Amino acid sequence: MATERTFSIIKPDATARNLTGKIAAKLEDAGLRIVASKRVHWNEAQAKKFYEVHAERPFYNDLVSFMTSGPIVLQVLEGENAIAKNREVMGATNPEEAAAGTIRKEFAENIERNSVHGSDSAENAQIEIDLNFTADEIVG
Repeated sequence: MATERTFSIIKPDATARNLTGKIAAKLEDAGLRIVASKRVHWNEAQAKKFYEVHAERPFYNDLVSFMTSGPIVLQVLEGENAIAKNREVMGATNPEEAAAGTIRKEFAENIERNSVHGSDSAENAQIEIDLNFTADEIVG
């Protein structure tokens, strides 16, 4: 098994309900180390840049609006097979389909307000990390 890094966001719906610590604990309990973390409030340009891959999709504007509606927590996670492990701990995008004990099953309000984001590949993890953190901010 390979040690790798992945990118995670605790979204505005979760920060508004003071769930940051509970979500971080689930990640750590799964064997992931938080090697970088910061609480920010994205502006529209930052959200549009991050989600530009979805620019042509019908939900894009609503997603940008949601992700700029309040503070978010950006994280770099590290561990054995971190990408797959993070996605497993997050659960299915639709909380109704998420497995018991996952972040989305326990904390998501609905499919749009699903509390967390996680990279879906090593390539995207690196892109997302580089977009949000400088090398000196990752101190694991």
